[in-house]
Amino acid sequence: EDDLIGGNTLVDGNIVYREGPVLLAMKRGAILLIDECDRGSNKLMCLQAILEGKPYFNKKTGEVIQPKEGFNIIATANTKGRGTDDGRFIGTNVMNEAFLERFSITMEQEYPSAKVEAKILNNVLGASGITNTDFVDKMVTWADVIRKSFYEGALSEIISTRRLVHICEAYSIFNQNRMKAIELCLNRFDVDTQMSFFDLYTKIDSGATDTANTEPVKPVATGEVAF
Repeated sequence: EDDLIGGNTLVDGNIVYREGPVLLAMKRGAILLIDECDRGSNKLMCLQAILEGKPYFNKKTGEVIQPKEGFNIIATANTKGRGTDDGRFIGTNVMNEAFLERFSITMEQEYPSAKVEAKILNNVLGASGITNTDFVDKMVTWADVIRKSFYEGALSEIISTRRLVHICEAYSIFNQNRMKAIELCLNRFDVDTQMSFFDLYTKIDSGATDTANTEPVKPVATGEVAF
């Protein structure tokens, strides 16, 4: 609660009171972003009254803070506060229903459209001075097929936009070798998933080879993984 609202802290040997981000946002009329909200503890309940737009009485200072115009609270979560049973978002919590009910609007952010995703990846490559729209288009198609299979229950893993960005970054690092970049960025998955994802990409981009025109490199199961 002290991290959110504020509390006493030690500064140069003296105990001083410091306001937390919630009260600072209220006074400034700013947006308060609570990222990964479903990883928080029940101490988030201290925001109950604030979420209703009411003034906040700071019992530690005796001050009543009125929310300035423009003040809003936005929380992000992967599980809508319901926790996870499949292990994909380990560490998340089932959140208090009364707390969740105080968020009047819920928005779901889907993966971007193919056009937008391609623009993102082209910008990532462009930042490294590389242009390869063919590679980008094939990656976007590949990710789309995997996502559709995931939503249909045929796959247990998914390729995110962030994973595609990682591939673009690896592509710029490893001499624009498509297969090497994909291989290295798939190593976080189990071997069976690596192989299925890799094989699917080779079907979409059947002519892909590295810059030395050698055969594409396939992932190999090993006993160690480096992060």
